[in-house]
Amino acid sequence: MITSARRLSPDKPEVRIAFSLDSSSDQSDAEDTFPTFPELEQRLQPVLPCQSLKESVQVYKEHCKMAKEFRQVKKEMAQLEEKKRELIAELMEDERVTIEIARLEEEFRILSEENRTLLTVHSERAQQLETLRVGSQNRRGSL
Repeated sequence: MITSARRLSPDKPEVRIAFSLDSSSDQSDAEDTFPTFPELEQRLQPVLPCQSLKESVQVYKEHCKMAKEFRQVKKEMAQLEEKKRELIAELMEDERVTIEIARLEEEFRILSEENRTLLTVHSERAQQLETLRVGSQNRRGSL
């Protein structure tokens, strides 16, 4: 089995060529045996093993396992970064809401104080009006 993988340019997908002089081999077997890791830098790609050396095959398998773990970790990191962005956006929104609540509470406090003042003035004016009415009635009654 001879397998070759080559990327023609960075923006094009990887081209994978596999052929065998033995008719019993299958393309899917080649892909399972020699997985590719396009997300890895070229220098980190697992080097195809020398099939005749057991140690070489073992090192290759370990390298592939680490590459799969690396892919999983990168995926988890991306998910965590997205969650972090979402949480930061929520936090910023919560801070805006907190500031708005504080502003509205202050406005409510000021308006409540103004309302109390106006009610006091209204009460005083109502008493003055009543006093003037009583005084006016007394003067009319004494005439």
